[in-house]
Amino acid sequence: MTAATQMSTLGPEYRERSWQALGEAPFDVLVIGGGVTGAGVALDAATRGLRTAVVEQRDWASGTSSRSSKLFHGGLRYLEQLNFSLVREALKERELMLTRICPHLVKPVSFLYPLNHRIWERPYMAAGLTMYDTMGGARSVPGFKSLTRRGALRLAPGLKPDAFVGAMRYYDAQADDARHTLAVVRTAAHYGAVVRNSTEVVSLLHEGDRIVGATVRDVETGQTTDVRATVVINCTGVWTDDMQHLAGGRGRFRVRASKGVHIVVPRDRFASETGLILRTEKSVLFFIPWGTRWIIGTTDTDWSLDRAHPAATRADIDYILEHANTVLRTPLTRDDVRGVYAGLRPLLAGESEGTSTLSREHAVARPQPGLVSIAGGKYTTYRVMAADAVDAARADLGSQVPPSVTEHVPLLGADGYHALVNQVPSLAQRYRVPEHRVLHLLNRYGAEALDLLELGRETPDLLQPLEGAEDYLRVEVVHAATHEGALHLDDLLARRTRMSIEYGHRGVGSAQAVADLVAPVLGWDADRVAEEVRSYSERVAAERASQELPDDEAADAARREAPDSRPLLNA
Repeated sequence: MTAATQMSTLGPEYRERSWQALGEAPFDVLVIGGGVTGAGVALDAATRGLRTAVVEQRDWASGTSSRSSKLFHGGLRYLEQLNFSLVREALKERELMLTRICPHLVKPVSFLYPLNHRIWERPYMAAGLTMYDTMGGARSVPGFKSLTRRGALRLAPGLKPDAFVGAMRYYDAQADDARHTLAVVRTAAHYGAVVRNSTEVVSLLHEGDRIVGATVRDVETGQTTDVRATVVINCTGVWTDDMQHLAGGRGRFRVRASKGVHIVVPRDRFASETGLILRTEKSVLFFIPWGTRWIIGTTDTDWSLDRAHPAATRADIDYILEHANTVLRTPLTRDDVRGVYAGLRPLLAGESEGTSTLSREHAVARPQPGLVSIAGGKYTTYRVMAADAVDAARADLGSQVPPSVTEHVPLLGADGYHALVNQVPSLAQRYRVPEHRVLHLLNRYGAEALDLLELGRETPDLLQPLEGAEDYLRVEVVHAATHEGALHLDDLLARRTRMSIEYGHRGVGSAQAVADLVAPVLGWDADRVAEEVRSYSERVAAERASQELPDDEAADAARREAPDSRPLLNA
């Protein structure tokens, strides 16, 4: 194993080394927050040659970055708002992800946009989609097509024939957001960043009016250490204001949380070869193909309750079903819903004159020496946001900091991916697994799939499907513990895999099998295994209960009944 490989192998040994590293030599940059923005900042800083650390109090992507619509897209609605620069920026990022940065994780996906007006709507949408297809420069996805109602029904026979008069088909891209964020984190580690989850910032260190680091606590052990840094970059999303208060000052902008809910239903409940996008009075509703399922969402409502575990209500689910059923030949019911998830968008609520607004969608500020905050934005433009944040930190780091290079840096697994896809038949024969299993691994791990296949060759049982979740192989959860920093059962069932939203049992049906597989790696005894299974089962029960309640307050109270898998966070 090379030194670079060791640095990106986030297992128990790395966790011990990283704790020691945090308290030793000072860093140039300390990043707080392990969502896609924090991960992106860590990668940007590390690849500029800066000594970098990133800490996350829960798990990588445990907040907004695992609960998005899972799209890399320009955003058609921003065209209507005449925000051409944002659309152009996002489409450029989409193309980079598809072709250079992570083609193993980001894939093209098409959407059908039903038309409801016979005269003006088709030329209006054609003009918008023509711009959408050309604004981002080079493109690797097909252009839009205009379809008659009959042509649209051939693609999507599950639509009501009388619900639309025609349609447009266009392309964007999609990804498993949690796996993508994890890949960014591990790539940052590959380039020398110290990365650590279950590590909470309990205070910020001051020298006069300057921030010079943070005191952090290992949430698993309760140990604390001081981390010294020239600049601290606050990438905490809906916790942005809290971190600014911890700094003892007032931020240059405020962040409010907007709740977005999605549901997951079996693919056969809506017969279609393409995704679907609908307008609603409050938001845009996507039908996003997700393997043998559809993800349908989202909502857009204010949320002021528990930010760690936002709860979906019966009203949220009914809202999605009601609007989806306006165009479906066979209506969806609550019995069709296999999974539900709720995430919080960190929206800019207000800005002072001193804020440096880098686009209408995200803002960066330096509210005091040694502290930079970034908030707002969208998942698709995380890399641009990260570069803006590190650029803003030059005020503390010095003008000699090199420019961002992440446009040219593939994520782990990207190099060699296309060649391995061409070798799927021979790989399947070599490792004695079906071709679709090899392709599944390649599209989740890229070239690192070979590491999992080799582990399976040493222990053939690991290349068998996982009990209760046949979409996954047993080797995947072992790899999550040895290489991907998973520390708890919910890390494995909700983010390293997506069982918590893909199966009717929400991961409970596989919890014991997964716990037994990772116990030797993570040092769990029988009592710890039982506790992890119990804690996860209680989480699922609380989520199910919250989804039967009518309003946010009641749903939040029900969701809070389950203990946090990281109980020291509540201490």
